[in-house]
Amino acid sequence: MIDKLLHPWETASMASETPETPCEKPLRDQSAVATVVSAIEAQIFSGELKNGQSLPAERSIVEQMKVSRPVAREAVKILEGKGLVKAAPRHRPMVRTPDVGTVLGMLGGLVGHLTHASGGTRQIFDLRIFVEAGLVRLAAEKASKEQIARLKAALKSNEDSIDDSLAFYESDRAFHGLLYDVVDNPVFPAIHTAFSDWLDVRWRQMPRDPERNRTNFEAHKSILDAILGRDPDRAEEALRAHLESAWDQVKRSFDDL
Repeated sequence: MIDKLLHPWETASMASETPETPCEKPLRDQSAVATVVSAIEAQIFSGELKNGQSLPAERSIVEQMKVSRPVAREAVKILEGKGLVKAAPRHRPMVRTPDVGTVLGMLGGLVGHLTHASGGTRQIFDLRIFVEAGLVRLAAEKASKEQIARLKAALKSNEDSIDDSLAFYESDRAFHGLLYDVVDNPVFPAIHTAFSDWLDVRWRQMPRDPERNRTNFEAHKSILDAILGRDPDRAEEALRAHLESAWDQVKRSFDDL
């Protein structure tokens, strides 16, 4: 299987007969690693290498690609870093077919750096406001009876947990998460998970008290009331007011934003 994609690059990865300068070998190795990564990626994306299937043995890659074992191992490490394979001790790495969650998960580490840069957390939060403003309008226009019932249940859980700040935080996430389910598209719930994960470290460090929880609950209630009234303008206004207020709470809690 692997030779069908790797064969065209065999001669490119073979050692040159011309003596190398000290920097040529590292450059050639980097090129060889990129070639192996590209070839295996192509097989994964085409479905030739399927989810849960073992990668070709290291020896097979070495022989067919005419590369060294360190090059083959580095290529597998890069594929693992991209979330395309999963390595385990004493087992051949297995393919992980990428999905939305995998892709956003790979972005997580990069985006996480933004939360430590000046203005970075606000940039992520602005994106969240933009997405949820659109979703809450859709909820007001087309949420089904079942979706509305779930929103009502989430709001009730939110109210019941006002005196328990950790439980309130989780119910807060759950309420907002339901907005991402209004669109029948798996991308949106994955985006909510990503937002939650990226912002979670900051949010969990915030001091909380029942009074602040009560304020946030009332904001959630205003959002749901607008959805029940099928008023997208009022729903968006309530959502934006709530998240801007939440941001003010965050700014008062941290000096480095």
